[in-house]
Amino acid sequence: MAAPMNSEWGWFLALALGVSFIKCLLINAYHSTDFEVHRNWLAVTHSLPVSKWYYEGTSEWTLDYPPFFAWFEYGLSHIAAYFDKEMLVVQNLNYASPATVLFQRLSVIVTDVVFIYAVKECCKCIKEDKGKELLAKPSFILATLLMWNFGLLIVDHIHFQYNGFLFGVLLLSVARHLQSRHLEGALLFSVLLNLKHIYLYIAPAYGVFLLRCFCFTHSNADGSLQWKSFSPFRLLVLGLIVLATFALSFGPFIALGQIPQVFSRLFPFKRGLCHAYWAPNVWALYNIADKVLSTFGVKLGMLDINKLPKASMTGGLVQEFQHSVLPSVSPLVTLICTLLSILPALISMWCRPSGVRGFLRCIVVCALGSFMFGWHVHEKAILMAILPLSWLAVEHREDARTFLILSTTGHFSLFPLLFTAQELPVKILLMALFTIFSFTSLKKLFRGRLLSSVEAAYLLGLIPLGVVSELVYPLTPWRHSLPFIPLLLTSSYCAVGVAYSFLRLHLPLLSAPRPLSKGKCH
Repeated sequence: MAAPMNSEWGWFLALALGVSFIKCLLINAYHSTDFEVHRNWLAVTHSLPVSKWYYEGTSEWTLDYPPFFAWFEYGLSHIAAYFDKEMLVVQNLNYASPATVLFQRLSVIVTDVVFIYAVKECCKCIKEDKGKELLAKPSFILATLLMWNFGLLIVDHIHFQYNGFLFGVLLLSVARHLQSRHLEGALLFSVLLNLKHIYLYIAPAYGVFLLRCFCFTHSNADGSLQWKSFSPFRLLVLGLIVLATFALSFGPFIALGQIPQVFSRLFPFKRGLCHAYWAPNVWALYNIADKVLSTFGVKLGMLDINKLPKASMTGGLVQEFQHSVLPSVSPLVTLICTLLSILPALISMWCRPSGVRGFLRCIVVCALGSFMFGWHVHEKAILMAILPLSWLAVEHREDARTFLILSTTGHFSLFPLLFTAQELPVKILLMALFTIFSFTSLKKLFRGRLLSSVEAAYLLGLIPLGVVSELVYPLTPWRHSLPFIPLLLTSSYCAVGVAYSFLRLHLPLLSAPRPLSKGKCH
C-alpha cells in the first residue's frame, strides 16, 4: 500500500466544492423520465406498506431496484415531505413542482458526499513523487477525473440518477481492499449489490479475488498457492457477511412469499436485446449489420420486404424483436458471450495475482465485457468501466492510453441522452473541458504523446460526427421520418472505440504467464 500523503488537502476541498457548485447550477436543467421514476419510488415506498412495493403498478415506472435502494428511497421520502407532500402521492404521475425538482436535485448532490469521500480514500492509495507540482500529481489528476467526470455530471445532475452515491460505495470498497481491510470491502460490495443489481457485472471479479487473495493464506516465502494454506475460517466469515447482507435485504420479502415477484421486477428479460438508446457495444454493430444485409437483400430481390420483421429496434421502443437476416440473439447467448469475454481476466487473476490493482483491472474488464455483450445494456453502464479505469490511468502509461480512448468514445455516446437544445452548449462545454484536462494532464504525467496517429484520427472523427448529429441532421427533412439516424451513427462509431479499448485491456492478459508459484496477492 502506498504511503499516506503528507501534502495539504486544500486542493481536494476546492475540487469538491467547485463541482458541487456546478451541480447546483444544473438544478433547473432538463431532466429525463428517470426523474419521474425516482419520484414515483418515493411515493410508493412512503405511501404503501412494504408488502405492496414490488406489486404497485399505477405508474409504468415500477420499482425495479433491490430492497436496499427501496429503503434508501423510503428514507429520502421522509425528508421530501417537508418540501412538497404532493410528490409522495402515488397517483400524481409526472408531478414536478419547483419544490419537487429542488428536493430531487439536492438529494443527488448531498448523497454525492459518499462519492467524494470514496475519491479521497482512493487518492490516499496512490503512489507519487512528493516533489511533483500539484498539476502533475497522480492524486490530483485522479481526483479531478473522478469528481469532475463528464458522464457522472450529465447522467446524475441533468438526466437524473444516483450513480455518484453508488459508485462511491464501489470505489470505497476497492480502496478498503487496497488498505487490506478485506472484510469491510466485501461488506460494502454486498451492500452495493443490494442497492443496484447491475453491479452483478463485476461480481465475478470480487468472487475470484477474495477466494484467491483472501481465503488463501500465503505463509510460504515464495507466496505459492497451496491447498494446505486455504483458510476455511476466512471463507466462512466472507460467506456469513454476504448471507447476512442479503438476508437483511430480502428477508422481509421472503417472509411475505414475494421473492418471485421481486425477481421478476429485477430481471425483466422480456425487454429487447438493446435498450431504446443503443449502447455502443457488439449488439449495436450486430443490429447495424443485420440492417445492411436486409437492405441489400431486398434490393437484390433475395428477400421479400413484406415478410421481414418490423424494424422496432430503431424506433426507440423497449420490446422484443427478431432480426431480419442474422440469427436472433437470446439472453442465454448474451450470458455465454459475456462469460467468455471476461474469462481471461478471471483466469489471469487466479493464476497470476497482482494484488488489488490486478483486481481493479479485472473489475474494468468484467464491467466492459458485460457492457459489450450483455442483454438490454443501458448506455450509462459504460461509466462502470470508465471510473475504475481512471485509477489505473494515473499509474500506468498503457492504461492511460486506453482510458483516453474509452472515456472519449464512451462519454460521447451519452450525448443522445440530452437531446434538448438548451442543454447542447452545456454538454459540449463539459465534455470539452473534461477531455482537454484528461489529455493534457495524462500527457504531462507520462511526459509524452500517448495515442498513435490512427487512434488520434479516430477520436478527432467524433467532431464531424457531433456536428452532423447535433447541428446538421436536425435541419434536414429526414429528421421526422428517420429520427434514429443520429443515434445509429453515434452508437456504431463509438462501438468501434469501445471494442478497441476492450481488446487493449486483454493484451496484458494474453502475455506469457508467469509460474503460479510466483503469484502474490499483497
